[in-house]
Amino acid sequence: MANDTDQLTFQNPVTRYPSITPPRQDQPEPGLDRDLEPQTDRGEDSYRGTGRLEGRRALITGGDSGLGAAIAIAFAREGADVALNYLPVEQPDADEVKRVIEATGRAVHLFPGDLTDPQFCADLVTDAADALGGLDAVVNNAGRQISVEAISDLTDEQWAKTFQTNIAAIFHISKAAAEVLAPGSTIVNSTSVQAYSPSAHLLDYASTKAAINNFSKGLAQQLAPRGIRVNAVAPGPFWTPLQVSDGQPKDALPEFGKDTALGRAGQPTEVAPAYVFLTSPESSYVVGETLNVNGGQPTP
Repeated sequence: MANDTDQLTFQNPVTRYPSITPPRQDQPEPGLDRDLEPQTDRGEDSYRGTGRLEGRRALITGGDSGLGAAIAIAFAREGADVALNYLPVEQPDADEVKRVIEATGRAVHLFPGDLTDPQFCADLVTDAADALGGLDAVVNNAGRQISVEAISDLTDEQWAKTFQTNIAAIFHISKAAAEVLAPGSTIVNSTSVQAYSPSAHLLDYASTKAAINNFSKGLAQQLAPRGIRVNAVAPGPFWTPLQVSDGQPKDALPEFGKDTALGRAGQPTEVAPAYVFLTSPESSYVVGETLNVNGGQPTP
């Protein structure tokens, strides 16, 4: 019979987090964790750090909710100070993440603003480095996902804004960061399972995620000789405000994530360790890699 330690150590991934059946719901883009039903697990109570990022200074975009919030909380619990970017309308979520991080004793700085503005991206890197006393980790996580069933309904404006948010912003931030990052620093970009298995209703989003994969691998080759590692994480179906702010067809929400091998959607705290690993010295020989965290969905 398993003892208490076994019960804590050997957890069944199928049942470790609940299999949710979200009700049909809608939020205006970009959506708030505060109003999501059911609520997500971003690691506030479940993530335990071990000092793997002690002394690191990280800029995290999209750090107010969903995956970004989980990454920020994990980084702080691992000993990092963080600067968070998000859209101004997401301030309520950002304030809550700030509260959680400050309770860990780490520093957190908030930088609301729109990443579709190239000058803001460049200023964000400078401002984050000034606030943190330096910068040695960047997580490009912010993203835009809007479901459109037919290409005839996919407007030029949406196509352009998705690319500006998802890949152009990564270019501008990485370009600015490359000027200040020292050897031992890292960049981790959020791509997606959509880069490998695109959904018909996410043409623009999936296209940007494939671009992020290639950009990450190419930039990794450029910066590796300088001792700066670039990698990516490809999340699968994670329950976040992205899904209810038109990221998925409304009628598909109750079954969201149930087609994975684990039979459920992921919780944001389950992806955060991938970003911790790729930022920590433990991954010192990992360069230009995309780490898939998708509940067992096959990728080519």
